[in-house]
Amino acid sequence: MFKRNLLKVYVLLWFVTGCKISYNTYDFDKSPEIVKPNYSDKDSWAVLPENIPDEISTFNIDKNKKEADVFFIYPTLIDSKNQREWNSDIWDEDIRNDVINRPVKYQASAWLDAGNLYVPYYRQAHIRVFNDKFRVDGDKALNLAYNDIKEAFSYYLENFNNDKPFIIASHSQGTVHAKRLISEFIDGKELQKKLIAAYLVGIKVFEDEFKNIKPMNSPDETGGFVTWNTFKLNKYPRKDNYENWFKGGVTTNPITWDDSKETKKDLHKGLLYRDLKIFSQNIDIKLIDGIVWSSIPNVPGKILLQTVRSYHFADINLFWVDIRENAKLRVDQWFKKNN
Repeated sequence: MFKRNLLKVYVLLWFVTGCKISYNTYDFDKSPEIVKPNYSDKDSWAVLPENIPDEISTFNIDKNKKEADVFFIYPTLIDSKNQREWNSDIWDEDIRNDVINRPVKYQASAWLDAGNLYVPYYRQAHIRVFNDKFRVDGDKALNLAYNDIKEAFSYYLENFNNDKPFIIASHSQGTVHAKRLISEFIDGKELQKKLIAAYLVGIKVFEDEFKNIKPMNSPDETGGFVTWNTFKLNKYPRKDNYENWFKGGVTTNPITWDDSKETKKDLHKGLLYRDLKIFSQNIDIKLIDGIVWSSIPNVPGKILLQTVRSYHFADINLFWVDIRENAKLRVDQWFKKNN
């Protein structure tokens, strides 16, 4: 119990996607109807290039329209044990504020300097959908969430993109949807020519996940994907979780972006802390099968990390500056190759 409470405290200070499971729920087909987004309405978007939230405005250095776009899909945020609904209500102010103050602020902001940022609100599925006990209704909830993302991306292509190249970025549940989106819209399609890179973070992605889009193994490569899951150095998930969610997945080095299996902190460009302070040259990493092992970040409250094994909540935070610089590099390289 002490360990669980300590983790909750740490989660409030940092950023977390949620890890609790609810057993008190509706049958999916009997759930109250949740009003769907309307992506022609700016209120259905958490971020649009002309509507950058104040929470990330400090990162919006170049306020001009950029030559590339970024489409970001955020992770699971709803995890209440008392929430019976399967999907979130995007019109609820608490949920909207949560999206802005967690994944937008600490994750999507890493790509703000690389392109025009688009983040749709969507009726994300509850964390319990990842429990096999709820597979049938869970799949229905994930499908509902994905259909929102599909509609948002379709609207983006038709009304905002204007034939620009783009980045797909995602975390956790967002990556579940991003993989499906890439398979349906991009892989082997004409649109693949416009893909700068896909940052598919926080969920296992296989090397052959897509027919034509492959893992990238150099920092300036374009047209492929990168992916990783983060744990504390020398710590593993439970055996069944390791087999199901990590082992066999592509593991990108999110500091050097090459085939290096071990990287020291002097190459680490920087993590983003909860007060938006950057801590550079802060962590060592080591790559194993399906996991990036990270040393404990040297930040205020470091003692709280002693009991935390999974750094899933910080998959992006830990490498925030590394991602920002790499995304800009890949955008530049795409234009060099295609102009």
